[in-house]
Amino acid sequence: MLKRIDEQALTNIRIVQHDAVEVVRQMLAPGSLAGIHVFFPDPWPKKRHHKRRLLQPAFAELLAARLAPGGYLHAATDWQEYAEHILATLSSVASLENPHGGFAVRPVERPETKFESRGRRLGHDSWDVIFRKRTTAPEGTP
Repeated sequence: MLKRIDEQALTNIRIVQHDAVEVVRQMLAPGSLAGIHVFFPDPWPKKRHHKRRLLQPAFAELLAARLAPGGYLHAATDWQEYAEHILATLSSVASLENPHGGFAVRPVERPETKFESRGRRLGHDSWDVIFRKRTTAPEGTP
């Protein structure tokens, strides 16, 4: 990530090594983000650990609140069951809409990690989920 930031001479990026939930809750203003990327979060595959997954309903609502209207939330994972969980979780957030109607095709601009590349060589898939913040309230809401 640092290499790409340097190569592109980007100046509008801040890197914080801290608990993501606390950072989003305490350091980011509502409506302040054009986009959020959550690539390959820990899937916590054991059922008893699912509560530790990053993308849970409360955090999805918090992320949506930090997006500006028209902003996007892009998540990717190589665990199909977690991908289905992410899709269902984000689908339940009223202020978000899925322009793809399900999983999205991997955008070419999403970098492929070494881990993902190795997985593809071994025949593993990955899933992208991309939602947009609604610019108007969904039908049936005030």
